[in-house]
Amino acid sequence: MGRRSARWDEGAFVVEGRILIEEAIAADWDVEAQFVAPNGEPVAGSGATIVDLAPHVIERVASTESPQPLIAIVRIPHRSVSDLAGARLVVVADRIADPGNLGTMLRSCEAAGVSGVVLITGSVDPYNPKVVRASAGALFHVPVVADIALNELQALRLPLVGTSSHQGVAYTDADLSEPFALVMGSEAHGVSDEIPIDSWLTISHVGRAESLNVAMATTVVVFEALRQRAAR
Repeated sequence: MGRRSARWDEGAFVVEGRILIEEAIAADWDVEAQFVAPNGEPVAGSGATIVDLAPHVIERVASTESPQPLIAIVRIPHRSVSDLAGARLVVVADRIADPGNLGTMLRSCEAAGVSGVVLITGSVDPYNPKVVRASAGALFHVPVVADIALNELQALRLPLVGTSSHQGVAYTDADLSEPFALVMGSEAHGVSDEIPIDSWLTISHVGRAESLNVAMATTVVVFEALRQRAAR
């Protein structure tokens, strides 16, 4: 099978279900193989090797209890922080642990036109099956740079803007129309003290909760940035 022009890492990951495989192919990711259960059909247009599975095999290898009759092996593209230099809006995920949260963040980032997502070392693997499903295909359309050390963030050449429940300017009062990197901290500990944050945003709220879920907070801020940039 021929290789596309993009650079590719040595690794690969599993994508389950027709819709997500179609998204990978539409985004020109390299699908190496498709494994098809007896009642399934492969997705056309990938050039991938097709492997027909015996009955009940896919139930043993898929990550869901009621798997779809099609899974694929997709190669991981090689990306670095420097690939995002000059971007207008990047989201930096600082040790986000929950795959559902990261998948939702990716989905919101794609919808809001975010240029890319950077994952600090210690974050969940973006190619985890739960992340892939929660992203609803956004993983294939938003550049993701994973396992990045803190000292590599300077390659973004963007101001680092953190979010906090107790300090900073209200996100609706801040100028989010200029280029910046939005740093979202871990569910348990927030933004690391080791990240050289240039300024802080806060999201006002009422009720008992100390802060918003990290995926929801990301969504609120990136869509405010989209609104401000559309207004200009």
